[in-house]
Order: sequence, then C-alpha cells, then structure tokens
Amino acid sequence: MSTIRILPEILSNKIAAGEVVERPASVVKELVENAIDAGSTRIIVEVQQGGRKLIRVSDNGQGMDRDDALLCLERYATSKIASDPDLFSIRTLGFRGEALPSIAAVSRFTIITRKSDADVGTRIDVAGGQIKKVTDIGAPAGTLIEVASLFYNTPARRKFLKSINTEMGHIADTIASMALCRPRVQFRLIHNQRVVKDWAPATDPLDRAIDVLGASVKKELQPVTRAGDAAKVSGWVAVPRLNRSTARGIYLFVNGRWVKDRVIQHALFAGYSGRLMKGQYPVAVLFLEVAFDQVDVNVHPTKHEIRFVRQRQVHDTVRDAVSEALRQSDPTYRQPAESRVAKPPAPDPFQRVSESHAVYTEPRVVARPTDNSRTPRHQTPVDNVAPAQNSDHRSSESPTASSITADPPPPVRPPGTRRPNAQAPLWKKRFFADLTVIGQYHGTYIICESDDGLILIDQHAAHERIVFESLKHQAETRAPAVQRLLLPETIDLGFQEAQILETLAPELDRYGLEIEPFGGNTFVVKSMPTLLHSGDIPALITQLVEKTAEIGIHAGLEKILDECLMVMACHNAIRAHQRLGEAQIKAMLEQLDGCDNPSHCPHGRPIWLRWRVADLEKQFQRIV
Repeated sequence: MSTIRILPEILSNKIAAGEVVERPASVVKELVENAIDAGSTRIIVEVQQGGRKLIRVSDNGQGMDRDDALLCLERYATSKIASDPDLFSIRTLGFRGEALPSIAAVSRFTIITRKSDADVGTRIDVAGGQIKKVTDIGAPAGTLIEVASLFYNTPARRKFLKSINTEMGHIADTIASMALCRPRVQFRLIHNQRVVKDWAPATDPLDRAIDVLGASVKKELQPVTRAGDAAKVSGWVAVPRLNRSTARGIYLFVNGRWVKDRVIQHALFAGYSGRLMKGQYPVAVLFLEVAFDQVDVNVHPTKHEIRFVRQRQVHDTVRDAVSEALRQSDPTYRQPAESRVAKPPAPDPFQRVSESHAVYTEPRVVARPTDNSRTPRHQTPVDNVAPAQNSDHRSSESPTASSITADPPPPVRPPGTRRPNAQAPLWKKRFFADLTVIGQYHGTYIICESDDGLILIDQHAAHERIVFESLKHQAETRAPAVQRLLLPETIDLGFQEAQILETLAPELDRYGLEIEPFGGNTFVVKSMPTLLHSGDIPALITQLVEKTAEIGIHAGLEKILDECLMVMACHNAIRAHQRLGEAQIKAMLEQLDGCDNPSHCPHGRPIWLRWRVADLEKQFQRIV
C-alpha cells in the first residue's frame, strides 16, 4: 500500500494559510490589496479585539457576480494572470488566488458582493473552508468581507497571537503603509466601533505622507527624485537629525507594492552614510518604478520580498538619489555656479612646520622616498595633528597652538575635492568661514555667530571629518603624503589578528600606512600618512584590526576601509578639552567649508547645531 497520499483540499488550504496568514494584519493586507486591485476609491477596515474577533473590509470597487464570488474561494482562482508571460510581468498587487481560500480555511468567513450593473448581490458564508450557504442579498456596489474568529479551528496558531494592542498596532501600520502609496483612496480604520484614523483622499501625495508620518515631520522632509536606467525613484527622506531607534519610519514601495526589501533598505542606509550614528534609523518614503518584467514579486507568499533583475543598478540609483537629496538639504550646500571660482585651499591649523623646512621637528620622522607610482602632494610632510590631550587639561594654549607658524602651508588637499568623474558641486559657498567666532566653550565647542543665529561646533567632530576626507581623497588619487619613520614600530598580534592585518596591509598602503610582515605574528610599520601623528602607533594598528574583526573581513573592502579611515581620523583628531588659538579655529572653519559632508562626523554625529534668533527670543519670552 502506498504511503504517499494527496492531502484533502481543506488541509492544504490550512497549510497555505500558515504561509499567507501570519496574524490579523496579514488578513487585512490581503483583503485591502484585493480592494485596491478592484479599483476602489474608498476602503473601510473595521476590527474588533485586535482582529481576533472580527475583521471586516468593505470597498466600493467593481464587485463580483455569483459565479466569480464562488470561484474566488477556490485555490489558485484568479482573474489577474492567465499565462507564463503574465507571471513574469505582474501589474497587480494580488495574483496567486491563494489569499481568500487560505483565510476562509481558518476562520468564519462571509463575502457580500455586487457589481454596479447588477440588481442584486451575492452572499456566501464559509466556516473552516466549507461553504455553508449561498444567497441573494441587497447590497451596495462593491465587496464586503468579514473574517470572524480567526484561527478558531487551529488553536495552535491562535495561541501565538500577541496582545490586542500589539496586533492592532500591526494592523494600523499595514493600513498606513498602503495609504501612503494610494493618496487618492480614502482609508478608514475602526477598532471596537471607534474610528482610529480616517485618511481622506489627497490630491498632493505629500499631504498624505504628512498625514501618515505626522505634522511634525513636514519641515524635515526633503524630496527625492532620480531616473536611472533600471529604476525611477521618488519620495521623501527626512534630514538626519530626525531619526528613529527602529526601522518603523521606513516605507518602501515598488510599482505601488509595499515591500520590505533588503537591497533597497541597504541603498537607503548607504545614502545616509556618514550622517547617522550606529543604531539610528532614517525616516523615509521611497517609491520605485521598475519595468514589470525587471522585478520578480513571486518570491514569497506574503509578497513582501522581491527580486530585481538589475539589482546593482537599482541599488545605486536609490543610494545616489538619497545622498543627493540629503546633500542639497544641508544648509552649507549651494548649487554649482559657473561664475564662481573655488577658493584656494585653507591653511591647515595643525601643521607645525612650513614646506620650506628640510628636516622635521620630530626626530623620528623622515621623508618617504617617492617613486613613479606615488607622487606625494608634499615633498616634506608635516605632523599636522596635535597629540591627544588629557581629558582634564585646562591650559589655554595647547602644544599645537604654541607651535603654529604665522603663515602655515596649505593642507594636503582641500577637503571635498573629488575626482573629475564624481558628482559634486563645482563650488560651495563659504558657510563656516563667514561665521564670526565668539570663542571656545569648555575647550570643546566653538561658539560662532551667523546672520540669523548662534552656531555651536564640536571641534573634535569637525576635525575628524576634515582628516577623514583628506585621507580618503589621497587614497582615491593614489597620492598620499607620507612620513617615513626613522625607527620603525614593531607590533605583535594574535594569530587571528595577524591574519586580518596581513590581508589588510596592502590596502592600507594606499593611505600611506606601510606595514610589512616581520616573521610569525609580528609586523613592522615603516611609514605613516602625514595627516596622522606618530604617537601610539601600536594602539592605532590594534584598533584597525579590531574594527575589521568586528564588522567581518568579508563585509566588503569598501566598507572595511571606510571603517579603518574612521578609526584613523578619530585617533588623530583634536580632542575635547583642548584649547585652540583663534588662527587654528578660523583655519578649521575654512577647511570644513571644503568637506563633502561638513555637517556630520564620519560616525554620523552632528558637527554643528544652530539656534536661530527667533528661537532664542521665544525662549527668553521676548516674542509671543
């Protein structure tokens, strides 16, 4: 006797329900998607006890006649695809024909529907997947579906439901997400006979976005628009200071479908790179338009996951669109102007000697010989960063300030200068350099005055950004300014750390950090970038290795090197509680103007804050 058998249809529908119907919000999603596909302009969702007791979705769409109403309860019955080409060019939200029979298999299900040109509607009552009654009924045009006692016949599934408030929260999020993408459709959500939210039709999509996200974000949203070969991107992203501790503020749509796609989300985070700290999430609403045959939505029964044919191109289009929107939202940004000429590089506030010096003030440092493959911008490098000061240092003049020359040389590069093929403004306005410096507070913050308010600058974050971009530019142009150590430093590492450094060393050479194996797990450091001081070299190398181990050697070379740059920049930037002279402050502000992202340190912390005059007067109750 055969041990393999065909499952009964009711049992197979229950299994399918386990994939499609995860919780009440899944039911709401499937039913609302059907209503949207039916051309509805008004969708009402009524819920009782978080969806446990009742879910009712009514719409004013095209409705169905009796035959179609009966067929829609059969598995794989659909009006939306008919052939293989249709399956690979999906234009509707639903298409499988699994949702209704799966939902009906685990609930007490009722459907009432009428086409606009029909005199009478149809009512079908189903319990546990079995049709109990089919009757004619008077009903408005459209469809109403009731799902009562969800999971009543699958108690193992029912016990995994969360509290009423939790399930209701998921339902509200689901409706809000769909409302974002259909601004012309009215959505009303009712819980226990109380209207929770009523999204009225909106002619301007931004009005719907503000209605969903909250009025407080209106001034913080920046428009996103970009058309690439693989995708067209539109929507809004919030400025970095408006962030969340979770990803709940991220809404992604592809061809009108709400998705939770890792590729798009990664591209979004890449666009915010350097603007958010670890653990912070952006607020964003992005709409992607992709050719229907270039995206596969048939990846998972819930249809949240999708797959792009040209994944890399889609990713880069989203990343560039978000990055450009944020760049233009920065108060320090100005559009390119042909009549403007870029200012010469600002003086470096932390260089100790001028280019005319033939030897170093630091006895352990000598010039690194040049070769045909590496042409330093400075034949004579300089130690331009002061050693970190003790946290309780209170001297009014740091060693760096006392050794600065009257006319210091320009920096290795003007931060922000990109390669010719990079997308960057040809000229940036003088934002920081035009500030009036008032002074330094607590040896940590630079206080400045602008035309419309008070500016507070974190000196460590600002200098960290300057060093980071300078190092990165030198690596990109293959022309790092280096200093060769008279006495090379040796470093002993553990086995795993040594393996990481051996892999990393050839790439670090691009930045002027020359490291070679010295037998076993020992390495020798022969040269350093001139932007970095030759203080505790072993500590720096150890931090680089530990950071690489933390993110994983297989995370991607670009990400690893960026993280290493952050370590180097942070390790060598001026510290808090370090007094700066006026010349140093002004030179730092000049350099900050040349940075690509002068508003955030490489880790995403804000570099500066502003209090407008009106805000201050309101705080002092000078205006009402």
